[in-house]
Amino acid sequence: MIVLVTFHFDPSSHISAMTTLPRNCSIFVLIAAVWSSFAAGGRAEPLRALEPGKLPADVRLEKPKDLDGYFPFAVPKSKEEWTKRAERVRRQMLVSQGLWPMPTKSPLNAVVHGKIDMGDYTVEKVYFESFPGFYVTGSLFKPKKIDGKAPGLLHPHGHWANGRFHDKGLAAVQAEIKAGAEKYEDSGRNHLQARAVGAARLGCIVFQYDMIGYADSQQLPQSLVHGFRTQRPDMNDPKNFGFFSTPAESHLESAMGLQTWNSIRSLDFLLSLPEVDPQRIGISGASGGGTQTFMLAAVDDRVSLAFPAVMVSTAMQGGCTCENACVLRVDTGNIEFAALFAPKPLGLTAADDWTKEMRSKGFPELKAHYTLMGAPDNVFLLDRTEFGHNYNYVSRSAYYTWLNKHFKLGHEEPIVEQDFSRLDVDKLTVWDAEHPKPAGGDDFERKLVKHWHDDAQQQLVAIAPKDKSSLEKWRKVAGGAIDAILGRSLPGKGEVEWDNSKETPQGDAIRFVGVLRNKTRGEELPVLFFLPKNWDRQVVIWLSEKGKNGLVKDDGSPTAEVQRLIDAGVSVCGVDLLFQGESLADGTAVSKTRKVANNREFAGYTFGYNHTLFAQRVHDVLTVVGYVKHDDAHSAEKINLIALDGTGPIAAVALAQCEGAIRKAAIDTHGFRFAGVTDYLDVSFLPGGAKYGDLPGILALAAPTNVSVSGETAESAALAAGAYVAAGAKNSLVLGDKQDAAAAVKFVLGK
Repeated sequence: MIVLVTFHFDPSSHISAMTTLPRNCSIFVLIAAVWSSFAAGGRAEPLRALEPGKLPADVRLEKPKDLDGYFPFAVPKSKEEWTKRAERVRRQMLVSQGLWPMPTKSPLNAVVHGKIDMGDYTVEKVYFESFPGFYVTGSLFKPKKIDGKAPGLLHPHGHWANGRFHDKGLAAVQAEIKAGAEKYEDSGRNHLQARAVGAARLGCIVFQYDMIGYADSQQLPQSLVHGFRTQRPDMNDPKNFGFFSTPAESHLESAMGLQTWNSIRSLDFLLSLPEVDPQRIGISGASGGGTQTFMLAAVDDRVSLAFPAVMVSTAMQGGCTCENACVLRVDTGNIEFAALFAPKPLGLTAADDWTKEMRSKGFPELKAHYTLMGAPDNVFLLDRTEFGHNYNYVSRSAYYTWLNKHFKLGHEEPIVEQDFSRLDVDKLTVWDAEHPKPAGGDDFERKLVKHWHDDAQQQLVAIAPKDKSSLEKWRKVAGGAIDAILGRSLPGKGEVEWDNSKETPQGDAIRFVGVLRNKTRGEELPVLFFLPKNWDRQVVIWLSEKGKNGLVKDDGSPTAEVQRLIDAGVSVCGVDLLFQGESLADGTAVSKTRKVANNREFAGYTFGYNHTLFAQRVHDVLTVVGYVKHDDAHSAEKINLIALDGTGPIAAVALAQCEGAIRKAAIDTHGFRFAGVTDYLDVSFLPGGAKYGDLPGILALAAPTNVSVSGETAESAALAAGAYVAAGAKNSLVLGDKQDAAAAVKFVLGK
């Protein structure tokens, strides 16, 4: 009997290698070569949930959001819903600014000098220390006559040239007078000074303070705080770093946070004045000053009136490095920040800039929100889009009227601003021979950042878990911060659905390859499940740098240790985390995380609006855990986690947000520390990751979950161990130098 075997060779396939065979090669050798080329893998491609060439329908694969995105505000359905949301957003703001915990308030050591009598008001020169050796500078305007207590106002100035010393010039002002934007030459040439004078004439005490790098505030230059462009290698030392460096971002110490801190300390100074009424405290600024206005109003409840001009909108959120910080606007934005002030009086202005659509986008939602909060008349918008970006005569008039109404100043309306004698630089500067300018420069910058850093670390060391009380504090402070940084907890019931695309018998188990779809977030994860026929209601989620294919051999069958779990009746799940496996368009592992198009090397421009890749991979773990926890079709009773390669730190951080859903976890950290990340585009970069005890401090939040951790020593994991002792679960944290797959499986199985 003769059997004729016919082969069809696809020239595009690897079988085309036959052309390299020797001429005397037998047909049997050829057949063996062809067979082995198939059998070696058993499959031409790794296991896939999707068709070849198709990527998951995941919003995170789209272009990252930047400051020019769209930032709508969803009006809460109830006050109760808003109370929870407001607490979360306010905490996120504080964490992003490096103000969680709040820095220790050192003495202001305020100096007030050089009073100038201007007839119906006075102007004084002020400087004080917000941090030891770092000075806030400004001008103090007071009405000449004060009966009892006067309202106190803060005026941050924004990015107008030279700040308090601003002079628009005669020609520019004359053009604005013709256009109806200004009325007088002096007030138009320095509208910042004009507003302070106008408010003082209404009976208010005004502190007009410098943004860092403007006017008298020169210890940190404007070119750094507002113009930073390129990373400075000499400022990237993990033990001696400066602003904008990766270590600074890993501890959430930023120029914006420093400026917000200056605003808080400026309020401290204002309230230290005996003539100021603490029940009537307002703040108003435009542009970058508007940013500081809504920031302070949101995080400091001593403010009772706010008037951020030409800044609050659903469009551009603030273009300067001083208006951006990692974590700040992820899943939120300026409209919501402004909404945090409700029901207290909030005045806004719109112009022919990024605020020009406020009348239809943003303000209606704020109005509805204020109505919900029972104060519909406490929010106001001056919509004058015929003018460009400004705080002009028309806007100042609206501000005066808002002050008059809500601070009950008793002036007849309309309030008409009068001209004044403008003071120039020589009259306004706080520095002179008797009050010399303080030192600045690179060494000062490092010293300043170090003070901020050391103060935070001292506070955190003081609450390191050692008993029940300190553990509760750690969970509130460190746990609250990590929750804000990650912005995600376990998804609820029904949020994640399974799309089973492929089902294959695999010995005494069934292999499922499909997609988990997080409907709430618009995310999709290709996943693999092995479900034993004798399933004992236990699941192991096994993370791998290779994604779900890290759990199988070339032929799609489980690896030896995965098979051991299956044989024991345990279901095993593998997952392609973001930019693993099927979410890679070309199959090449990523070496850098993505950034927005802005070419300035500032982490806040990307990670102030988007989670880092590390955080997103933690989200993926939470999605899988949440699905398994709430999957009624299978009703798992025990969920375990294994991560032994580079995914170990991801698993460790995920445990902090798993809400006790994990029964056992076997993790190898490989001694990883966020403090050791030197590039903000590193795939392991996490803003604030190093601040709260680094990885051991985050792992402490997992107590009392039963965890076997390798890559750590008793000394390096002392913070986590202390939390386990405090939680009454000393033996639930097991430390070891090495942990291979066999040991991890043994730990999970308990045998």
